[in-house]
Amino acid sequence: MLRAAAGVLIFALALSVATAAQARYASIVIDYDTGRVLHESNADTRNYPASLAKMMTLYLAFEALERGDITLDRKLKVSRRAAGMPAAKLGLKRGETITVENAILALITKSANDAAVVVAEALGGKETKFAHMMTRKAKALGMKRTQFRNASGLPNRRQLSTARDMATLARALIRDFPKYYKLFSTREFVYKGRRHRNHNRLLRKYAGADGIKTGYIRASGFNLAASVSRNGRRLIAVVFGGKTPRSRDRHIAKLLDRGFAKLASTGPDKIPPPPPRKPSFALAGNFMPATGITPVATPKRPAARKAVPVEVGSAEKPIPDPSWAIQVGAYYRYKPAKRAAVSAAKRFPDLLEDTRVMITHVKGRRGRIYRSRLVGLTEAKARTACRRLEKAKVDCLVIRVGRKIALAS
Repeated sequence: MLRAAAGVLIFALALSVATAAQARYASIVIDYDTGRVLHESNADTRNYPASLAKMMTLYLAFEALERGDITLDRKLKVSRRAAGMPAAKLGLKRGETITVENAILALITKSANDAAVVVAEALGGKETKFAHMMTRKAKALGMKRTQFRNASGLPNRRQLSTARDMATLARALIRDFPKYYKLFSTREFVYKGRRHRNHNRLLRKYAGADGIKTGYIRASGFNLAASVSRNGRRLIAVVFGGKTPRSRDRHIAKLLDRGFAKLASTGPDKIPPPPPRKPSFALAGNFMPATGITPVATPKRPAARKAVPVEVGSAEKPIPDPSWAIQVGAYYRYKPAKRAAVSAAKRFPDLLEDTRVMITHVKGRRGRIYRSRLVGLTEAKARTACRRLEKAKVDCLVIRVGRKIALAS
């Protein structure tokens, strides 16, 4: 009787272990342009993201760069806590400094936990506070089942996410920071004479792969969020729970192959494009903005800001309601802001010749910041214009400005 009971117990334990191992596998493939799901398996099951959490650390770092809170060459101090992080790490020492650019590259390639804490403490004061900021941003981006508890992805039983949420985050990184997203294709990074190769081997083995992040802890298995662009179409794939890096990579390659085949067989669909980025949260710290061009996040209540409008084009032409605009830069002086908007309008006259230049100003830490905008666009034209401008290496942000806009008459 006892033997039988013991046998049942052992069987139940084995079954529970097998079920747990099965449950942590999850995958999803989406079309970047439309958000259409081409494949999903356990996509909403909550799992440990491991170092995929660093994608959110990087998202907040890119926001801080856009706001001018930090610059790429700014030196960040290494704390005792950062220096004490376990591998993978750069081996930073307490009291030394690392530039923002090197910290970002260390996160992308080496997946350095010490660099993650340096960034978290620089932007949030404490890593715990920064983790709250990460979770708030996740909710703002529509990551409904994600909670962050640290900046690195190191084990924490309450730090959970899903394949769908991580695909949402990957899509947001590509959409919101095209300038900085290119860093995810960095294949190797040299720091203090040591060469660190990117853990994402798909960059070297799969045609069109250009990012984005790997992750591993024992409880999660081998995770990967990947982005691949071919023939003008981009797919994002996420896999949780791979048994080995190689098997994970082979599996995600098969999912991507099937995704591109499905795109080719079904053709384009009519699902709306990605929504514009929501306003960023203010970060802690006493950073001064960089000189020159400083991209600034869109305020939550643009109608309450003072506007200094400059008209270009026909005064009689009505603005679409609701109106959309594009922002092509932010400056410390009015004239460069105006020149930037006029120059952008002339680049693509088929889209922008009937727009109007609007220069709005907000109060920055070093005086007024003039935001260079073109208003009077439909949403579709605004997104098309931004895509073209970004290909021409012009920073661009799509903005919904609402009905009440002060224009020169």
